[in-house]
Amino acid sequence: MKYQDLLAYKKGFEVAMNIFETSKSFPKEEIYSLTDQVRRSSRSVCANIAEAYRKRDYPKHFHSKLTDCDAENSETQTWLEFAFACNYISKETFQLLTEKNNEVGKLINYMILYPSKFGVKTEN
Repeated sequence: MKYQDLLAYKKGFEVAMNIFETSKSFPKEEIYSLTDQVRRSSRSVCANIAEAYRKRDYPKHFHSKLTDCDAENSETQTWLEFAFACNYISKETFQLLTEKNNEVGKLINYMILYPSKFGVKTEN
């Protein structure tokens, strides 16, 4: 299996692309702050899933990368909250992206809790 086949990666990629499209309408003065930050953190979720999957021979590295991934996912949610508070996104868009972001978070946490299901050798 490739890391691109992981459900967490697929859903994370979808969220990152949704955020990319949504953030195109953010004001130009936000390009180096909110726009850049929300795009970076959402993309970092996928990058960290890929790194974690490649590190699955090393359980502590796998866990570490996934906790980084979870942190980036939480950061993304924080930037979405700012975007909503600044009226850059509608309530409906905020709710949809939040739901998708929460789903990704649950999938990441599943990977953290059940590493053996992802090829990580755990001690018995």
